[in-house]
Amino acid sequence: MTIRFGSLGCGRIVGRGLLPGIQACKKATLHAIASERPGVARETADKNGIPKAYDSYEALLADPEIQAVYVPCTGDQHKQWTIAAAKAGKHVLCEKPLALTVAEADEMATACLRAGVILQEAFMWRHHPRTKLAKKMVENGDIGELRLINASFSFDIDRTDWRLKPERGGGAMWDVGCYGVNCARHFTGAEPTHVYARAHWWPTGVDMTMQIALAFPGDVLANIDCSFETPYRCRAELVGTKGRIVLEEAFLPPAGTPLLYTTATEWAGKLDSIDIPPANEFGEEIDDFCRSIEAGKLVGPGEDGVANMRALEWILETAKMQPK
Repeated sequence: MTIRFGSLGCGRIVGRGLLPGIQACKKATLHAIASERPGVARETADKNGIPKAYDSYEALLADPEIQAVYVPCTGDQHKQWTIAAAKAGKHVLCEKPLALTVAEADEMATACLRAGVILQEAFMWRHHPRTKLAKKMVENGDIGELRLINASFSFDIDRTDWRLKPERGGGAMWDVGCYGVNCARHFTGAEPTHVYARAHWWPTGVDMTMQIALAFPGDVLANIDCSFETPYRCRAELVGTKGRIVLEEAFLPPAGTPLLYTTATEWAGKLDSIDIPPANEFGEEIDDFCRSIEAGKLVGPGEDGVANMRALEWILETAKMQPK
């Protein structure tokens, strides 16, 4: 079974992620693309061999041949178009963060449940074979009992970028810090019980840099940092009582990036390397999403987007309470 996708947008993430990803996956094809900028969808479709192009999202959603849609637009539009897609009977793969608030995420999840369609938040890194192997190693006790998770994601953003506008869902935590929070929730399989967060704020009101500390059941602690004003970093470390796993380029792994680990506990324990077969994490994500559609429920590394939103909202509220 091949799922026919439509994309509600032609932005950077579509060209960088969806287009090469869907070409790499086995279970889906990009059948249509839409843009609210006249002519852009047609140009993108012609350049990439996409059969259909629309100058409005409504027109794409009205296409009976489309079974699922990708929602890559800015965060302030996620709720509107996810609910519209659900009402049109389309399954929804929505970019992160799922919404601007927990209340919005709840509305989106409820609309999809009522319509009988699958809603998944697009954390592509969870679907990569390296992430799945790391998860299995943690669950098997290969590094003992998990005690500490360290995750960093940062880059120096263009100061004219829309992600510095709070009304559009901007801020370092929403854009890149959400990966670290998702990472901690994924490897613990639990929700945080305690939160500490502190931020450096941009004049528009968004966080430019944030430090986050989370506590989870089972005595697991997580340290997460994210930034829009520091050099590029993308790394996660899982530390157990008998070893540790290191994921360089944790959330955007280039082909050939290995999994590093050690089960040594002495001072200078050498990191061993496990080679990972080349994989496109966007393609793996789409294939897993299609399996969920076939099964009628989220399978594999199914993401509870509402729970992730709940953690993110708690973190942001905590950071805002700290003295500036």
